[in-house]
Amino acid sequence: MQRKDRLVALIGALRDGATIRAEDLARRFKVTPRTIYRDMDTLVASGVPVEGARGIGYRMTNPVTLPPLNLSMAELEALHLGIAVMTEAADSNLHDAARSLARKIDNALPEDRLAPSTAWGLAVFPFADTAAGIRHIPAIRSAIRSRHKLRIRYFDNSGQEEDFVVRPLKLDYWGRVWTCTAWCEKRKELRTFRVDQISALTELSAGFETETTDAFADLSLKSDN
Repeated sequence: MQRKDRLVALIGALRDGATIRAEDLARRFKVTPRTIYRDMDTLVASGVPVEGARGIGYRMTNPVTLPPLNLSMAELEALHLGIAVMTEAADSNLHDAARSLARKIDNALPEDRLAPSTAWGLAVFPFADTAAGIRHIPAIRSAIRSRHKLRIRYFDNSGQEEDFVVRPLKLDYWGRVWTCTAWCEKRKELRTFRVDQISALTELSAGFETETTDAFADLSLKSDN
């Protein structure tokens, strides 16, 4: 039996909450007690609620096992958003639980969901970055739908603050960080702004034409990340 299969089988063996000695588990899976000790350390490090010690036995406490779930990008975005909010909570239990959940999601995400350069997982950007940009998301979505210009105050990576009037075209989510692709009227080019680096935002009454924005798709993107 491969180790990953044995780890899954160990969870099944402990699911009823009874305390089982490492020696008994070792006989069941035809391995040494030392191997069981290492497996238990791995399960605990992975967030599985296992209690116990060598020489006494192991048991699982209050396990909750979810069936496989298929999430859309929007659903995963909402899940990440909720985790981001909880990691900023004053309650230490909620804070720790949110970070533990984040690690489990990272481990569960399929490798083909990871972008080569930015990576998809939750470890890419600090949670504080996500929380900083949350307040601007509704206004940007509204402006994209209504084709209204935005005035933004933006901090670049060097800490310089500058005002721009932009025509927002789309929002992208990169695993904790949102970016807004927009036509910058000041620099006359298509740019990508990190939403968490926008310090102030105002929707303007001035609109822009859809036909005009369609032509922007042929322009090269300049990233401010």
